[in-house]
Amino acid sequence: MPCVVFRKSTRYLRFFLGCLLGFSVSLSQVVGASWAHADEPAIGEPSTHNTDMDHHLHSEGAIESMTPHQQHSGPHMRWTALGPTNADDIQRAEQIVHTLRDALAKYKDYRVAIADGFVPLHPERKAPHYHFANKQRRSMARLRFDAAAPTALLYTKTENGYELEGAMYTAPRGMTEDQLNERIPLSIAQWHAHINLCFPPEGGPRRGSRRLFGFKGTIATESECQQAGGRFVPQLGGWMIHVYPFKTTPAAIWTH
Repeated sequence: MPCVVFRKSTRYLRFFLGCLLGFSVSLSQVVGASWAHADEPAIGEPSTHNTDMDHHLHSEGAIESMTPHQQHSGPHMRWTALGPTNADDIQRAEQIVHTLRDALAKYKDYRVAIADGFVPLHPERKAPHYHFANKQRRSMARLRFDAAAPTALLYTKTENGYELEGAMYTAPRGMTEDQLNERIPLSIAQWHAHINLCFPPEGGPRRGSRRLFGFKGTIATESECQQAGGRFVPQLGGWMIHVYPFKTTPAAIWTH
């Protein structure tokens, strides 16, 4: 009789531990999703979750795609129109650069940036530059623009750590070009967004179809994505703009 009770107790214990493990995995997925999908809802996105800069940066091909925009004018990149320059815009842009340069001075030591809540994204990967993202700054940027509070810092990797290059501002995906112009003049710089993306089906892409999906994929329409069994996202995350305030010319400062 005690052996029967023991076997039953063991089954109950295994069942309980299995439920606990399943709950832990589900909880970790929810917590991860809350970080990776904390932006405003994606228009037309089939998932009820949201996407943001961090999801964008963690996705395959995203970091590699953030190189000079002259090379990235394909179907997955959207740029704001570059308007004619005027004296007021030039003065406003110069003030943003001065403010940002002063604000970034202390972050030349990347350890200070980490202590202030900037988290390096994918430091294990080889990339032309690395984004140190700040969750609190990202949340604030959805409400207002502060030239002294960029959403992320941009570094290059060195033998002894990281060297500061510049910063990135973000804005909600629903903003119009007029609203973006109020933040940074569109006659000086162009905001960009990642659009028309097809992500592979559950379990990964089929053999030979990897080139179809993601930031470098050939699929750029919802119908093509559905035929391939993927998940179509009209726009992933919000608007972004890179600034390199330590450069010496306006073109170098504002060229993505």
